Amino acid sequence: MSENPRARKLADRIKEIVAQLLDTRIKDPRLGFVTITDVRVTGDLQQASVFYTVYGSEEEHVGTAAALESAKGMIRSEVGKQTQMRLTPTVEFHLDSVPETAAHLDAALLEARRRDAELAALREGKQPAGDADPYRTDDE
Repeated sequence: MSENPRARKLADRIKEIVAQLLDTRIKDPRLGFVTITDVRVTGDLQQASVFYTVYGSEEEHVGTAAALESAKGMIRSEVGKQTQMRLTPTVEFHLDSVPETAAHLDAALLEARRRDAELAALREGKQPAGDADPYRTDDE
């Protein structure tokens, strides 16, 4: 995404519109508990990528993706009406992988802390092998 201020402003507006539509107008039973996490608009304002997360099982992820895909035309139409742009950007939905990535990183950090504590316990009371100062000096 470009750092175009107009694109950022449009992305924020599209995020509001899509979230409102999902809350009030789209009544698809496949739609799970969806949160719109981010919207990115290209610098030429022609494409909008909407990132979302779904709380629930893999089945709910798949159902929500299908529901969003089927409602894409209505969402784009409403975005065009509410933004009053001459050319309405195309809307693409992407499942946001940030929560899964964060959970994976948390698990990796927890494992690293556990291993560090394990090594610290093994080191406790131990002496290094060899001399206390293993480097040769000129006195020798």
